[in-house]
Formats: sequence, structure tokens, C-alpha cells
Amino acid sequence: MKLTFLGTGASWGVPELNCECMICRDMRQRGENRQRTAFLIEGRSNVSGQTIQNILIDCGPDIASQLSRHLVRRLDGVLITHEHGDHYIGLDELFSYKRTAPQGEFTAIPVHMTRESWETIRTRFGYLEQMEVIQVHDVMPKRLSSVAGFEVFPFKTDHGAFARGSVGYMIRNREESPLRIVYTSDFMGLPEIPEEILQPDVLILQCWRLNEPVKNTPHLMSFQRAMEFMKIFKPTREIFLVHMGDGDPVPGDPANAMAKKRESIDPLSPPGSSHPYPIPRNQKEWQSVVNQILSDYKLNFKCTVAYDGLTVNL
Repeated sequence: MKLTFLGTGASWGVPELNCECMICRDMRQRGENRQRTAFLIEGRSNVSGQTIQNILIDCGPDIASQLSRHLVRRLDGVLITHEHGDHYIGLDELFSYKRTAPQGEFTAIPVHMTRESWETIRTRFGYLEQMEVIQVHDVMPKRLSSVAGFEVFPFKTDHGAFARGSVGYMIRNREESPLRIVYTSDFMGLPEIPEEILQPDVLILQCWRLNEPVKNTPHLMSFQRAMEFMKIFKPTREIFLVHMGDGDPVPGDPANAMAKKRESIDPLSPPGSSHPYPIPRNQKEWQSVVNQILSDYKLNFKCTVAYDGLTVNL
């Protein structure tokens, strides 16, 4: 299997439009950019290994440039995690696959999501189904289904009242040595934890900021709380962090007065210390801080802070 991180940023991407906070300034100076989170899984669709198929997970506003950058000529299936714009608003871009296909040779792209998500998304993109650009399929939490030759197991996630259809996915290939990938998508908790999602080979974990804020109105996961979910999931090979934002206040930054900068409840500190870990401002600092925290708290997980364009052969 091959895993390609098309984007690894939060709802507005980072650096954010009009933002001059220390995080956004530092990333601009370094030429770093995190587009909205989406990724592609490629693998052989059966044990004989004859056919390589792919699944796109989420389809946000940056999807055209993301798919173009990685020369993705076709999509065998799409999984939508929930009905927030940064995860589905790019669906119209899939029309290009039909527009550029020879007459009569295009087949509608299977797009899978919960019925609750489609109720919202249909009001804007129902015409894509009518024009046979996409073919919508319902997924139900805790019901295994086949998508583009992969086995897919959705599980319910808590992402607030405005994302009633929110799910994560366990995705397993059908090769001789199968691999399981679990993606939490955006969440702040799990109503239940099916055994099918425990001890995956790879865990892709949504991580909005370093410290848990006093008021978590976006209903997203901080790294501070994510550590507990690492211990629940217990991935056997690797964790990848995605959906990184810029909401952590950086000490001394005048931009901390911005609405998006949320005060932390109790900033994460090394065991026995009252001095919080530094707020990461870029990719290198994020990876360094994560490595140090996991070492200090004796969490023996390989954890990679994913970045746009990262490709991993599993």
C-alpha cells in the first residue's frame, strides 16, 4: 500500500489568509504550507495483486491542486468523513475527470458517506449525482463494506452538533499480507470504540493544536488529549498527525488577541515540571516537540507529524 498526504492542514489551511501571528509568519518565511487535510491510499485490490486501485479520503477546497500535483489520473473511490466544507467542498472538481474523458468512457466515481452527511452535502452537490459524475453510497457505522477493492469499516465520532454524520474509517487492503489503516478524521471523542479499530498497523490522528483549550468550540483534538487516544488505539507500526492548525497562543505574540487563539486549560509540561513545552511554529518544531513529549511520557509509539506531499510505502 502507498499512502500520500495531499494536505495536512486544518479548516482554513496554514498559513492562514490575513494572519500575521508568529506561526503563520514563521511558516511563510520558511515557504511551508499546509492545505486542507486529504489523503490518497493506493493498493492492490486482491491477493493475486493484479490491479492497483486507489481511494481518496475527503475532498476539500484544495483538491484540484492536490490531485494535479500528484498526477492522480483517476479515482476508484472517495470516502467523505463528514459534512464540513473543508472535507467535501471540492467535490465539484471531480467533474474534470468526466469532462476530460473520451465520450462514453467515463464511469461515475463512487463516493461514500453517511446518510446524515449526504443530507447536507446533497443540497449543494446533488446535481453531480444527477449528471453521473459521482455515484453516492451510504455507509453505516460498524458495518463493513467494500470500496474500490478495499474493506472499509466506518465508526462514529463526536465532532459536535453540526457534524451529525461524522465518522472515522478503518481501511484494510486485500493483499496476502493485509494492512489496517485507521483514520479518526476530526473529532473530540468517540461515543464507542469497536474492537475492529484497535491495534491498527497505522493510525492517522487528527491533531488541531498542541494544548487543550479552555473552550473547544471547534470540537477538535489537541495533541495533549490525543496522547490518551494513542494508548487506546495502540497502533503497531506508526502514527501520523494531520489537520494541524495555528490556534495555540505563542508567548509574547501580539496576535494572541485574535479570536482563533484560545487560552489553554493547563499547558502540557514535562513530568515534574511547571514549564510548558514550547509551542511549535513549523514542521521541524512540531516533530521535535512531539518526539520529546512521547519520550518524556514514555509512550513508545513512532509518531510522524505529516506534511503536505509526504508519501509513505507501507
